Amino acid sequence: MKRLHLLFLLFAAVAFCQDKKLKNKYVLDVSQFNGSIILHNTDISHLITAHPAGAILGFNRKRYGDEAWEADFGYPDTGFSFVYQNMNNPTLGHNFGLYAHYNFYFFKRNFQLRIGQGVAYNTNPYDKVNNFRNNAYGSHLLSSTMLMGNYHKENLVAGLGFKVGLSLVHYSNANFKAPNTSTNTMALNFGLTYDLARHAEYEFMPKIPNEKKPYPLRYNIALRAGLNESDVINLGQYGFYIVSAYADKQLGKRIALQFGADVFFSNFLKELIRFQSIAFPELNVSADDDFKRVGLFLGHELFINKMSIVGQLGYYVYYPFDFEGRMYNRIGLKRYFGDTVFGAVTLKSHGAKAEAVEFGIGIRL
Repeated sequence: MKRLHLLFLLFAAVAFCQDKKLKNKYVLDVSQFNGSIILHNTDISHLITAHPAGAILGFNRKRYGDEAWEADFGYPDTGFSFVYQNMNNPTLGHNFGLYAHYNFYFFKRNFQLRIGQGVAYNTNPYDKVNNFRNNAYGSHLLSSTMLMGNYHKENLVAGLGFKVGLSLVHYSNANFKAPNTSTNTMALNFGLTYDLARHAEYEFMPKIPNEKKPYPLRYNIALRAGLNESDVINLGQYGFYIVSAYADKQLGKRIALQFGADVFFSNFLKELIRFQSIAFPELNVSADDDFKRVGLFLGHELFINKMSIVGQLGYYVYYPFDFEGRMYNRIGLKRYFGDTVFGAVTLKSHGAKAEAVEFGIGIRL
């Protein structure tokens, strides 16, 4: 599971900065966790020597339906989290992460699911001389995803409540710099909540019925770019750019299906082709092999407010050089500026193996 980079946090923060309403209510939470690193790749087995531990701090704004999307998604919270994690392994060091998050509620609001995306700082990344055993983190800055599922009760006594459940914290730099094997920590957490407005009582505004109307076919063009590196350490970081064209059809106010094509210009592949043609003649790679790729994809977009979540599954129809297989996938966030212009941050990967974080702009006509 590879996830996204710093601008995810910035994009999500924009979504949370809404105009102030009358119904502003904030809740703080703090949780301690202890867990284990999941062995998702045998290459990091030498790094799983102890149980990591840490703390999660949260700042949450309650939502009561002042905007239509709030009721459509069950009146979630929006907020920010800070995570400190001691990996309890000197090779891996410590991680400090800052996240934008949503809290979604289920089972009469007794179960809370927190989904957070942000950026983390690692204190001891890979160094070919001083820390060559750390093949999990190739850079100080990492993208990070946090999931928390908790039994959750607020304002039980004098504003205090509690939460208990499971957390999953993922760290990766999405092949921005090799090595990038990444880690996933599964942990038990227990914590307290405090309602800053414990005497205030607000009612949820009723959900507005969805208006049944036809949605036209929309046409999209997106340009994406970024910087990444192959898995060969010190082969170098190279820029890439991608041209995407696709159509989408909304099935309702919140959901759209997509179909389109990508053209990839990934310069790290150009260097990888040259390297393999010299270093591994048994692979029968020619230095003249084309580094470009063309893919067709099916996608899905979930509209929240001005933000949306996208997921796409693609297949390379032009694939002259074999790199991680013909199937690829993309997941990420879009932020709309008006009705037609959008910005996007997406993670492109092959299964669970990340290739790049893509920063994009586009139009939807």
